Amino acid sequence: MRAPARAVQSAPNRPVISQLLGITWWNLGWIPVIAAALLTLLGISAIATTEPNFALRQAAYAAVGVIAAALMVVPLPALIERWSPVVFIVTLASLVMLIAPGVPEAIVRARKGSRCWIDLGPIDIQPAEFAKVAWILAGSWWLRRAADLKSRTGLLLPIVLTAVPVLLILMQPDLGTALLFFPTLLAMLLAQGARRMHLGIVVLSAALLAPASYPILKPHQRDRIDSLIAQLTGDTRYDRGIGFQGARARTLVGSGEFFGNGKETAGSLVRFNRLPEEHNDMIFAVVACRWGFVGGLAVIVLELAVAAGALAIAVLTKNPFGKLAGSGIGAMLGFQSFVNIGMTMGILPITGLTLPFVSFGGSSIVASWIAMGLLFSIAARDARVSGVMGGSARRG
Repeated sequence: MRAPARAVQSAPNRPVISQLLGITWWNLGWIPVIAAALLTLLGISAIATTEPNFALRQAAYAAVGVIAAALMVVPLPALIERWSPVVFIVTLASLVMLIAPGVPEAIVRARKGSRCWIDLGPIDIQPAEFAKVAWILAGSWWLRRAADLKSRTGLLLPIVLTAVPVLLILMQPDLGTALLFFPTLLAMLLAQGARRMHLGIVVLSAALLAPASYPILKPHQRDRIDSLIAQLTGDTRYDRGIGFQGARARTLVGSGEFFGNGKETAGSLVRFNRLPEEHNDMIFAVVACRWGFVGGLAVIVLELAVAAGALAIAVLTKNPFGKLAGSGIGAMLGFQSFVNIGMTMGILPITGLTLPFVSFGGSSIVASWIAMGLLFSIAARDARVSGVMGGSARRG
């Protein structure tokens, strides 16, 4: 609690709220925050192309997310770190609730074969979205206290701990979300000083074992891989079956050409092509159809800005917890964006992952904005991160 007190003494001319919270407003945290805000606005506009009612709901979810992000700036990162294991345990309990027998169907009901949502009446909560952030925070809490990450055995415990939420999410089943955890863990281990050779062995082992998992995948998951391989080789036999969604998405991406189509034309094209989940998993196809190559490139640049801004904060901060949390948030959001855009473009199999800040979904956008609030809190309380933004920040 001493940092805010020092800030008040050293910067008597700063705004009162800055003195009370011990923050510097002009800091590197604005880069991911502004990029996330632009992505949110673009996503609402894209959703409105075919689903105006959903766009209004997304705007409301985004407002809740921004408020949640602002609230995350109030407590010191040290306080967030202290409570992160408790928050993680609560999210694990919510994941168990999704798959536990005996839970009333009015609370947890299977949708399209998955038990991913808790029904709270007027809203649904998807615990896996919040579990991603909670796991990053709890992992940061634990890794900064780990003393033996440079040994091969030292890597085993964080991998095992990560496997717990992954297995719970796989049992829903939600393969796409589960896939995000281990690349994020690798980034956090690298930030904490784990040996690159050991991490390389883990990555190589996973790459070699991945084909062995093919027989245990569900039939529709194997079909998606088969359809991707067929599509890459010019075989269109899956385009009217399991590959229909991917084929329609690629058609709509191409229809946008360079500058895109008008709103009415784009809406008609999306409806005519009957693209499934156009407001959710396949929102990038709608963006490309509506605003063409320019719009698609803008989304990619902004998603990169979010991830790069988070990683820059992680590199510059002197806060060990902030370094790990920033690395995890940047890696997770960056990898999620890459997978979503890749599956829309037909270079990766469809996994059901949303595009951060753009896809429709209350839990997704609120959880992502909470991550932005944490990044801003870390950056605004670190003179080294704030100093990058200019001399006035360094003087404050």
